[in-house]
Amino acid sequence: MTPGVRLDADLEVAVSTLRPALVRARGRLRRDLPWIGVGDPWAVYVAEVMLQQTSTARVLEPWRRFLDLFPTPAACAGAGLDEVLRAWRGLGYPRRAKALHDAARLMVERHEGRVPSSVPDLLALPGVGSYTAHAVASFAFGERVAVLDTNVGRVLARALANRALTPREARDLAAALLPRRGAAAFNQSLLDLGAQFCTATPRCGTCPVARCCRWRRDGGEDPAPRSAAVSRPQGSFAGSDRQIRGRLLRLLEEAARTRGDLHRELGDVDAARLERLLEGLVGEGLVSVLGSRLVLGTARRPSR
Repeated sequence: MTPGVRLDADLEVAVSTLRPALVRARGRLRRDLPWIGVGDPWAVYVAEVMLQQTSTARVLEPWRRFLDLFPTPAACAGAGLDEVLRAWRGLGYPRRAKALHDAARLMVERHEGRVPSSVPDLLALPGVGSYTAHAVASFAFGERVAVLDTNVGRVLARALANRALTPREARDLAAALLPRRGAAAFNQSLLDLGAQFCTATPRCGTCPVARCCRWRRDGGEDPAPRSAAVSRPQGSFAGSDRQIRGRLLRLLEEAARTRGDLHRELGDVDAARLERLLEGLVGEGLVSVLGSRLVLGTARRPSR
């Protein structure tokens, strides 16, 4: 049992049963992902930032492309934000690209150009929340910390508790489940289980640890959708502000444009809505004003 984490008797039994079952199933669970065991903290860090709110399949090629262009924090910090945003193309949520660029600069300024290894130092970086900090500390540095995302949250709610969990309960269960040794490999197996079997629509019939699952054994309503750490379905992308912001950024990737240019090229978008979204992009630092034109990233005179 992890010090400071107290569980009731049923949960203690469930933890002691699931933990060895996951270790035994590691080979069957393992996904062939290029950032697993890569040995480069920056490569792990970039992967974890890209994986925020984005499926693994969409990250594979952009991750390779990004590291080819920016193989170190210093290389990323020395690039313009417009270059980083172009390298980010296809991933969505461009705020993450700016946060990654800002974080790289802090790594150069405060950490000698290296990714920090401790959870508190990682949490101090822009765009890093609890999951990303714990994931980087675990997978890049071997720290014995629990990793809790929506995949793990489903496993905890179904296999261990068979009920919806509060945020504190989910954190405590994730910590209690960690083995004394090999925490990084164990965390990866837990993520792999949630990503491949304990999915939003679970594949219980082929799950390698199904015999240890309390929900499968005891039945009842699926507890995962109502549980802490489990993400809720997003609204439709088509016609959303996210889609229009992406269209604006793609146009500015090609060349600087005036507001009039953008209004003409996105004539299917209400003018007031377009202005609101443009102001938001400027306010976030993703777009800058240079004279009468809008440019991608930090304001500087575009090359001719």
